[in-house]
Amino acid sequence: MADNPTTPTPAAEMVNATINGIKVQVPKGTNLIEAGQRVGVFVPHYCYHKKLAISGNCRMCLVEVGGPMRGPDGKPVLNPDGTTKVTMAPRLSIGCNTQVTEGMVVVTNSPAVQQAQNSVMEFFLINHPLDCPICDQAGECKLQEYSVEFGKDASRFREEKVHKPKQVDLGLRVMLDDERCILCSRCIRFMRDVAKDDCLGFTNRGSHTTLTCWPGKKLAGNYSLNTVDLCPVGALTDKDFRFKMRVWFLKETKSICTSCATGCNIVIWSRENVVYRQTPRENDAVNECWMCDAGRHNYKHINAASRLKKAFVSGKETSYADALKQLAPKLKAALADRTSVAFVGSARATNEELYLFSMLAKGSVSDCVPRTWDGDSFLVNADRNPNSAGAKIFNVAAAPMGSKFAAIADGIKAGKIKTLVVHQEDVTRRGIGADLLAKLSLLLVVDFRPTETTKAAHFVLPGVTYAEKRGTFTNAKGRVQRVWPAVSLGGEERSDWEIFRDLLRETGQPDRFADIVALFADMAANVKPFAGLSLEKIGDGGVQLG
Repeated sequence: MADNPTTPTPAAEMVNATINGIKVQVPKGTNLIEAGQRVGVFVPHYCYHKKLAISGNCRMCLVEVGGPMRGPDGKPVLNPDGTTKVTMAPRLSIGCNTQVTEGMVVVTNSPAVQQAQNSVMEFFLINHPLDCPICDQAGECKLQEYSVEFGKDASRFREEKVHKPKQVDLGLRVMLDDERCILCSRCIRFMRDVAKDDCLGFTNRGSHTTLTCWPGKKLAGNYSLNTVDLCPVGALTDKDFRFKMRVWFLKETKSICTSCATGCNIVIWSRENVVYRQTPRENDAVNECWMCDAGRHNYKHINAASRLKKAFVSGKETSYADALKQLAPKLKAALADRTSVAFVGSARATNEELYLFSMLAKGSVSDCVPRTWDGDSFLVNADRNPNSAGAKIFNVAAAPMGSKFAAIADGIKAGKIKTLVVHQEDVTRRGIGADLLAKLSLLLVVDFRPTETTKAAHFVLPGVTYAEKRGTFTNAKGRVQRVWPAVSLGGEERSDWEIFRDLLRETGQPDRFADIVALFADMAANVKPFAGLSLEKIGDGGVQLG
């Protein structure tokens, strides 16, 4: 019999424990590492990761564990002062695979624990190369950090280190330096259990154990670079980022991936207005702490030399202000007859841009370009547009998306459509070729890159990428999430919402959007799905639309 959906979920059973003298209450089944984090007690670890199966092989998380002493009658034995007498286990326990039990007492900073941590660190460093100055993981290396906090200041090892393969090509995107590997097995467990591509394993024994791919296999799946994030040392590195920049020089900007409709949360790493990499940001409601390789490397266009940084009028470069001045009367006259104007919006635009675009296109035919690819059952959505949901909410896209392109092409061919406004799309790839574009009296394009459509345009206004703007996207599951500007190219380009605001103002509509906050507030007041929301309420993790 199916469960009654109105039946409340039973509350998790809670257990009480004491960690370093601090009382804590956690759900039954919580391990000591997670319990410690709840009260600000850090237990060092390498192999443990909360999203992976527990292996318990690094031994860095050893702690002392005890509990109430009980007499023959099963009752707690009391101290002379009336407190419960505690007895500690004779051996240390690994925090990752030890669950909290009622009345448990845990000590993470005793002399015995410190000695164990020193010994584990000494063991890891015996054969580890001393190449921190040239290691890509420097600044993010847990071995480097723990050696200072939990290790010794000198090594007793005087023999020659064991040498292992270096610069091993594991696959299309990942490079291995086996001498740095501490055999934590995180990469193996991720590929086996999360990515469902069991391709990694250990070979040989003892100090000669090495990480390798199974015979006939490569680390080549679309999630291979998550192993680089998981690697606590510099064993696995991203070929794309390798030797490019020290991480402590980079600025971190919270954003989302715009490669598909999943909207994975990411961090954009940049310096001096150049983007160097993108890594996943934790959000259990969207992507947990993973992302696909395709989305991770989809940033090269941001700093492309071909970017549009100036406005163009009839193919000639000019200032944004001058282009807007020449465009305004022409667009205003064209909009007097809405049936003669068509709009091609972008499902890769933010909600705010789509909201203003819908105002500009109101009363005219409009549509967006559909994009599909091979999705999967993990993170890759078959819809390559990051904001198809928003395009539908604001009625910018047809149903089904792209179904009006034939009518727009026919309208241009027949001379009924004389003006076309295009946002971040190359319509020559969608059945509206250069021959049709040449028939238009006015072709306005807002884009950040040159295309065949921008070449044919009478007016081109330079927009920006997701990494240069502030706003929100709505993913395939209806979750609204924010993006923040990470870089600024410093040309004539504008945030696309500012361009549409200027066009609305120049065509006679009131200018009521001083900034993105005011724009979002106006959108929330007039578009029902966004009612009651604000940029502040959305926060870093996003908000699910009702």
